[in-house]
Order: sequence, then C-alpha cells, then structure tokens
Amino acid sequence: MQFSRPDADIYVPDGEPMPGALARTTHLCVGAHQDDQEFMAYHGIAECFSRADKWFTGVCVTNGSGSSRSGPYERYTDEEMMQVRRGEQRKAATLGEYACEIQLAHPSSFIKDASHEGVVNDLMQVLQAARPDVVYLHNPADKHDTHVACMLRALSALRALPEDHRPERVIGCEIWRSLDWLRDEEKVVLDVDRHRNLAAALSGVFDSQITGGKRYDTANMGRQAANATFFESHATDASMALTWGIDLTPLVRNQELSVIEYTRGFIERFEEDVTSTLEKFGA
Repeated sequence: MQFSRPDADIYVPDGEPMPGALARTTHLCVGAHQDDQEFMAYHGIAECFSRADKWFTGVCVTNGSGSSRSGPYERYTDEEMMQVRRGEQRKAATLGEYACEIQLAHPSSFIKDASHEGVVNDLMQVLQAARPDVVYLHNPADKHDTHVACMLRALSALRALPEDHRPERVIGCEIWRSLDWLRDEEKVVLDVDRHRNLAAALSGVFDSQITGGKRYDTANMGRQAANATFFESHATDASMALTWGIDLTPLVRNQELSVIEYTRGFIERFEEDVTSTLEKFGA
C-alpha cells in the first residue's frame, strides 16, 4: 500500500508479515482520532480478542495534532503531541491483540474537505486489502464535525469498492452523542460485557487525554453501563454493558440512498414515537 501521507504508520503487534497481517481482518474500525476505536468499536475488539479465527484492525485517520492538552502535556508542541498519541494508539493495539493498526496521519482539515482525494484513496487501499466482514464507523448524528466527516469519507471508500468486496455489515457507533434516542427496534445492540478488564485497560492507555483533562475512560464505561440498565424498564438486566449503533449497511449497498435522508428518517421516527406516546395519554 502506498498512502498519501509519508508519515502514515502501519503497526502489526504480533509481527506477522504484510499483507497477510491485514488480510486476516474480520472486524475493522475507521475512527477519526486515536482512542476513538477503543470507545466506539470495543464490541469488535472483544469479539476478536484471543481468537485465531477473528481479527480486529483499527484505522485512525487523523494525526493527533489538534488534541487538547493540559497538566503535564500543556507545553507539548503539535509535533510532540502527535508522537505521544501515535505511541498510545500502538500500545492499545498491543493490549487488544489487533491484527493491525494503521494511522493515516491526515490533518483534520483534509478529512473535512470532500474534494481532498487522499483520505478516501487511503481508506480504499486498506479496505481492499483487509476485506473485513464488519466495519465500525462514526454515526451520522455524531456532534463532532471531524467524526461526521470521517464517516462520510469512509462511506465513500466503501461505496467505491466492488460489490463482492464490501463488508456484510456496517455500523455507525456512538461517541460524541449517545444513540439512546433511537427507537429500540432500530438500535443495533452491541453487547460489550466481555473482558471488562481489557476495556478498562484500553481506555486507560490514552493518558495524554485522561491526565490532560478529559475522563473519557470512566465516561465511556459509565455510558455502557447506563445503556444496559436503562434499556428495558420491565426486565432485569441481560448484560452489564451495552453500546448502541445505527445500521449503515443500506448506505453501502444502495449508493443512491442519501445519507441525509436516511439519517433524517431515524430522527423523524423518534419524533413520531414521542408524539404518539404523549397523545396516547391525553397530551
């Protein structure tokens, strides 16, 4: 693979030679930032952990230069922060026994520019080499601009693949906006109750963000626990940790389907659900 950025990084924790290391991938996440995949796609990481027949690959699209920093990191330059973030992501890949971790090192501005071809071309190369069964993306209702742009670039790459190279399932995951507002029957329910010690370890790797002032580790695991408890009001908890997703597979299978209209449909059906409940009880 020839990526558009000379500082792109490919890391294979177990040393398996390429391209075989990437070709064994069954579950793949495209996240905008270092640590996104550990929060949004832990389901895939846990599904593949210590398995010989399933392998998780992570793709981080940005270079980490825009990361927030305070405390011991407050005087770090952008270049120094990029090196720290890259190292943290490699540590996570080792802990999670990933098949491969690819950091494409694009500035956020490149991802947000739909006319910049480098991001989509790089993602196409990864997807063609990996041929995953399941792909995790950011969801289209995420409130972080870079996350939404990253999802759109990844969707473009997936749509450009030959039909027989496309994954069986594509899931939009929650980070900078929970998906608890989705109607229950439209939630993709991802059980993340396995290997909770691993989940904690992976979240804790990203010290530059946690010590730097954002407790992503406790917030993410807290949301997963809350999802599990508040999912069913009249039943005992079937799991201790759940995450929600949006099924984005139809957007990959049907290139004529509008992302905006598809997303708006979920919102409108949620509005109808709330309205009908209020009307049912006399509002």
